[in-house]
Order: sequence, then structure tokens, then C-alpha cells
Amino acid sequence: MVSERVKVFDTMGMATDRLRSEFPDVEVIDASTSAPPADVQAEVLFGGWDDAKVLPLLEQGVRWIQLPGTGIDGVSPEVLDRVPIVTCARGASAIPISEYVLATMLAFEKGFPDFWLREPPATWNFQRMDTLAGKTVGIVGLGGIGTGVATRALAFGMTVRALRRTATPSPVPGVEVVTSLDELVGGAHHVVVAAPGTDRTRRMFDAPVFAAMTDGVHFVNIARGTLVDQDALRAALDSGRVVRASLDTVDPEPLPAGHWLYEHPKVFLTPHSSWASRDLVGAAVDIFCVNLRRYLDGEPLLHVVDVHEGY
Repeated sequence: MVSERVKVFDTMGMATDRLRSEFPDVEVIDASTSAPPADVQAEVLFGGWDDAKVLPLLEQGVRWIQLPGTGIDGVSPEVLDRVPIVTCARGASAIPISEYVLATMLAFEKGFPDFWLREPPATWNFQRMDTLAGKTVGIVGLGGIGTGVATRALAFGMTVRALRRTATPSPVPGVEVVTSLDELVGGAHHVVVAAPGTDRTRRMFDAPVFAAMTDGVHFVNIARGTLVDQDALRAALDSGRVVRASLDTVDPEPLPAGHWLYEHPKVFLTPHSSWASRDLVGAAVDIFCVNLRRYLDGEPLLHVVDVHEGY
């Protein structure tokens, strides 16, 4: 158990009020608008993405950074390499992102938005819609987001396969864990990318993987654009192998004006916003509060990041 009074730098301004209310014995320093004096020391920092704010504070006693998000690819190596402990808010965005994935899959099966009427149709009482029930979804990554997608897909009567880094059984009953990417995508009607962006996963969806997919597949990426060879994706879209690509992440971000992804008729693009919800800030702070309590009680922290692995 920590005996001295713990101090926390909040560089986001998201957690200050909550921490002061729930942890009266912790001194919380709001560093979101102005830098604290150089002689102020704090061992815990909530934030991590803004080098201009974070790097100077690392000289002021910081030993543990709690990131308010999941991925660490947006955090500079200079920050990650200088702090003994980094934890993330794994699972904070699982609900909105998994709902986004289900929305894209439902839109694909129901033919939205193409089936919205703008004039009287040739035939009333009929459109070529289908269902998720009975379809197969292959999910790459079975962390908080992947399990969220799997749980919701099972509720719609889908067959769910998943590929994960280890041979650990699925935390969700009813999910088949496969051992190769080809096995995952073969026969899948929907393929969902939910793995972290690391050197190991870079361009894992290349031309041979797209060739292994079933004709007419729906491809969804809510992970990182770097996992996909976008030239190979374009070829798969043009050939009809991939009928629709629902992309919330691309490479690079922001995507420059005039890029082909904006114009391709089979691409449904959103600006890396699948995480968005009114409760997301609260969910990230919830995770920090749990970890701060564990820190104060001398217990192991949750969601410790392996900086070298990249997640």
C-alpha cells in the first residue's frame, strides 16, 4: 500500500473532478490548460498523446502513465521509453465500436443506403435484402472490441470465427478460434479487423489474403489503416472479391483530398470516429479509477502495455 500522498497530473482535464471527488487523499493537478511549476512532482499521469504537455512532466517524477485510449501507436516512443509503467483504457470504446461494426454489417445485408427511396420503385413490397442470421463473420483480434463484436454477432444468429495472437480459448462461448488468416477469411461473409497496429500486423491484409476471401465479402476495418495493403484492397474491390469496404481507419490519417478511397463506389468511409459516444470519457475515467485504487492498495495494475510489442 502506498503510504505517501500520491499526486496525479491530468493532462487531458477529463479526470480531475472525478478523482478529487472519489480520492480525497490524492492530489490531482489539472495540467490540461497550463503547465504546473517545475518543482511540482507527481508520479502518475493521465493522458499521454500531447508531447508538448507530457514530455516536460516526465522530468517531474512521473512513473506511471494511464492512457485514456487503447492503442499506443499515437504515443511517441520518447514518451513510452521514459516511463516504467504504461497502462491503457482497454475496453473503454468496445461498446460504440462494436455497435458501429454491427451497423455496417446490417447496412450491408439490408442494402443501405442504396435502397433508400427517392422516387416510386418499379416494384413495391420487394427489395433484395438479406439477414445476418446464418452468416459467418471472421474477426481478427479478440480483445475488448473483438469480443464486443462477437457477442453482438452471436445474438444475431451469426457463426463467429476469430483469430488471436495466442491459442487462448475465446472468452465468449460459441466463438471458434482458428489458427490462420486464410482459415479465418475463407467462407466468411464479413471480415472484421480489430487487431492492434504493430510491426507484426502491418499490411497483414495483402493480396494473397484478399484472394483467399470468398467472392462478395464485406470487409470492415475499425483497427488501424496500416493493417491493410490498400492497393490490394482496391484490386479486390474492383474485381468484385470485396463487394463493400466499411472503413473507419485508413492510411494515412487524415486522408488527403483526392484520395481514391473518397471516390470509390464500394467504399463506405468514416473519419476514425467509430469510438465516439457520449459516455466514452466516463468509461476511460472509470478504468483509470479502478487502476488508481489498485495502485494505492499495492495491487497489480490492469491493462499494462507491452511497449515493445506495441499494445
